Amino acid sequence: MRYVDEFRDPAAAARLLEALAEEVESPWTVMEICGGQTHTIARYALDDLIPDALTLVHGPGCPVCVTPLEELERARRLALEPGVVLHTFGDMLRVPGMHGDLLDARARGGDVRIVLSPLDAVQGARDEPERTHVFFGVGFETTAPATAMAIELARRLDLSNFTVLASHVRVPPAIERILSSPEQRVRGFLAAGHVCTVEGTTEYPPLAERFGVPIVVTGFEPVDILYGLLECVRQLESGRAEVVNAYRRAVRPEGNAAARDQVDRVFEIVDRPWRGLGVIERGGLAIRAELWRFDAGRRLPLELGPIEEPKECQAGKILSGLLAPPECPEFDTRCTPERPLGAPMVSSEGACAAYHRFRRFERHEAK
Repeated sequence: MRYVDEFRDPAAAARLLEALAEEVESPWTVMEICGGQTHTIARYALDDLIPDALTLVHGPGCPVCVTPLEELERARRLALEPGVVLHTFGDMLRVPGMHGDLLDARARGGDVRIVLSPLDAVQGARDEPERTHVFFGVGFETTAPATAMAIELARRLDLSNFTVLASHVRVPPAIERILSSPEQRVRGFLAAGHVCTVEGTTEYPPLAERFGVPIVVTGFEPVDILYGLLECVRQLESGRAEVVNAYRRAVRPEGNAAARDQVDRVFEIVDRPWRGLGVIERGGLAIRAELWRFDAGRRLPLELGPIEEPKECQAGKILSGLLAPPECPEFDTRCTPERPLGAPMVSSEGACAAYHRFRRFERHEAK
């Protein structure tokens, strides 16, 4: 398949590994942002193939994982309200909250439906006008345009029974938060190609200049990641800190103008909490005030009470790249996909899920 097979070519990967071995002279730590990249690294054991001087750490690129506990509890409670249908993506059903997950809510009689698109939730509202339909929208800049499109469609159709519980977050402010931490040792980033497909790369040069770190936009196949690492290492070894688009088959510097306009019409940038990382300035999107009737938080307010993260889960350190999944004492012991302590073990983009699936028998110290 074009744009897939050639980026899984073993010969091309071998050449890039040879080039990396020739280029690396000093120890460097590089963080990949996207959970899809994390799964590729774990699946193909790329971290074991690269030179010992180069260390990969995993970032907060799992939108399910960074969805705040408060929003999970709000979604669970809404699902149990009489006359409410909660629509969401399949990844969200097993994410543990304070008092259970959405699968538990469904078992208790809540109407929780898996959708492939927020437009499915709009259709549900059209088909069942007597019920209130809530779409639980999560994700980075990549999924926000579809949520915005669903809200605009519901407005055109004048659907008074459709609302959105929006928990969309923005990646560049999270990179800034990570780099601002005194605990961090990250010296370069592999940025998420799909986010940049929508948003472009214009927000990254100020970060690269301010913190002195190269940022390389990459895809999700082994050759993509190895090429991105090579570009990153070349900059690090030469003392440069620039933004490089290594995913030009999908990413333009300006991004997707139509998608960005769609998001701007419906959402505004706000400070938003990320699970494990705290409140990040300008780190999320909120539905604009003039569209309040489609905002589930305004339309269906709930008193949630105190929200506390489980102390035994190390998700915050894993999402910040400070801990690798096998270094967590609960990994694959008390925390498994069947009985997860945190979202990184159950999301299809979670780092713990990647290690459980592809590297579950490893117990090692990070390089």
